[in-house]
Amino acid sequence: MLREDRRKQVEAYGEFARVYDLFMSDVDYESWEKYITGLLRDNGISEGLVLELGCGTGSLTTLLSEAGYDMIGVDNSPQMLQEAMEKKGKQDILYLLQDMREFELYGTVRAIISACDCVNYVTEDEDLLQVFRLVNNYLDPEGLFLFDFNTRYKYETVLGEQVIAEDREDCSFIWDNYYDQEEQINEYELTLFVKCRQEENLYRKYQEVHFQRAYTLEEIKTFARITGHDNIHDMDADDLCTVSREISEFTNIRHA
Repeated sequence: MLREDRRKQVEAYGEFARVYDLFMSDVDYESWEKYITGLLRDNGISEGLVLELGCGTGSLTTLLSEAGYDMIGVDNSPQMLQEAMEKKGKQDILYLLQDMREFELYGTVRAIISACDCVNYVTEDEDLLQVFRLVNNYLDPEGLFLFDFNTRYKYETVLGEQVIAEDREDCSFIWDNYYDQEEQINEYELTLFVKCRQEENLYRKYQEVHFQRAYTLEEIKTFARITGHDNIHDMDADDLCTVSREISEFTNIRHA
């Protein structure tokens, strides 16, 4: 796959933005918010400015705003941000149409988060280094950068080369996945059929192609160190724990 094609993948989530939340209905954003809020508070961040990179339709951004943080959401899809704007209601959330590889803020923030494997959409080493440089630049001293990413294991073992399909009452999708182990690039073509509200038996078809890069934990930690980040901690699903009993009971995350 050509590099310029992979760079263009950040333009995904165009028409799909209008039905994105339908296909993410199984994501427990409330548990995400509880866990992230717990980590922030464990590190002395209970209020103030927080930036979400790759905020999408703003589901997590909105919940963090309701938790008391002054939220900024950055995404490079105007369609996704339009959905986020309609969702926020009267909440004071600042949404910025920017590429996470080139984002600019007016000042520093207390924390930066990036959820739902947004980091994997950055497919070139230098681009990810630039993201990490910008994060370091815009974080307060003692600020916190929280993000998740998919490792090679998921792309090689869980996804691999397969076709995933799901049929729902109002929408269906076909996920055609291919992983190139040599280039460590995961490509999937997403075809969606969404029921039109105006016509009972009419479905609209959407198609998008997405590219993600498989990173190892050591690669990510190296990029973080190169760009000035220190005090680096990594956790996998088995390591997750919280000092908050409320969060533990709500999310089933182990109580420390």
